[in-house]
Amino acid sequence: MLAIRLSRKGKKKQPLYRIIVNEKTKDPWGDYLENLGFYNSRTKELNLKADRIKYWLNQGAQPSDTLWNMFITKGLIEGKKRTVTKISKKRLAKITEKQKQAELEIKKSAPVPEAVKEQEKPVQAETPQAG
Repeated sequence: MLAIRLSRKGKKKQPLYRIIVNEKTKDPWGDYLENLGFYNSRTKELNLKADRIKYWLNQGAQPSDTLWNMFITKGLIEGKKRTVTKISKKRLAKITEKQKQAELEIKKSAPVPEAVKEQEKPVQAETPQAG
């Protein structure tokens, strides 16, 4: 199966990625079938050969999740973006707990509108006056 994926190039701590097509089982740092562009993660510069990418997608090449999202952003393909990062259950629980605490603090510190204050006041029952 063919894969469209990133191959890291560049100096230490200065990554530059080639967008290449090769066999899924082959090493991405070795030979490849075709260079489809490059991505500089430091400057967010993305250079794509759109016609060649569409050709390889029609031939059955599968892009990596990161490239899938980049292609959607550039408008080359239609669809939903895929999740790239994985969050462990333990980390997810911590994040949701922090969000709940932040929401509670916001509710406590938020000023109460005047209409709500009036509704909370006890209503005095009117007593009929003898007259």
